[in-house]
Amino acid sequence: MKIAISQPTYLPWLGYFDLVDQVDKFVLLDTVQFEKQSWQQRNRIKTPTGLEWLTVPVKIKGRSTQIIEEVEIAAPEFYKRHLNLVHAHYRTTHYFKDCFPQLSAILEESCRDRLAVLNFRLIEWLMASLGITVPLILSSTLKVEGTRSALNLAICERLCATKYHSAIGSAVYLLPDVDLFARKGIEVCFQNYAHPEYRQLFPSFCPYASTLDLIFNEGPRSLEIIRSGRGNPLSPAQVALQQNPAQR
Repeated sequence: MKIAISQPTYLPWLGYFDLVDQVDKFVLLDTVQFEKQSWQQRNRIKTPTGLEWLTVPVKIKGRSTQIIEEVEIAAPEFYKRHLNLVHAHYRTTHYFKDCFPQLSAILEESCRDRLAVLNFRLIEWLMASLGITVPLILSSTLKVEGTRSALNLAICERLCATKYHSAIGSAVYLLPDVDLFARKGIEVCFQNYAHPEYRQLFPSFCPYASTLDLIFNEGPRSLEIIRSGRGNPLSPAQVALQQNPAQR
């Protein structure tokens, strides 16, 4: 049983779905503290002048310690601006007519829900558009506690995982605790991803846009393109060497 764990982000990038595509179950971590102006509430689309932010306004005044599942959307009408921008910059793409109505429906139906609900539905839709069928699990449904490595380990144990496939960004806190996973019979590895190029409007190519950019431009080829950036998972020892070249 291989699992990955990540926060529910807004219209995630390609690497997010590469991680989802490699595991048996994917956990959306909605029980950790919300960080304003993070990927949890925003992402980018391609425009003639480069990448432009789409940001979901949320209620933060007096809520500095709120967790992700508690975050409320502040101005539901935000979705109109987001759809107008997507329409303006993607209406001439090959697969716009296939994807835009579904995006519109989700944003309009979910704009008054909490942020985590909106993100869950968008991630679910993007997975379906890509052809990824991995089950999504909200950490709030697992009733486990802890922070950082301890929380991830508790989730792995709760789901009877034998392998934890982590995003490379988590290595900064996860590497010192790899032995804790090993003692529980859980192997830790890290994602190894190089962003691929694909057909994109407005030269030159800009990586790290929302996966919306990929599916509007490439449609049925999108998952194949995501997988083309995948390298072999990295062991903790390999990641440690990358981060500390002097140890070689």
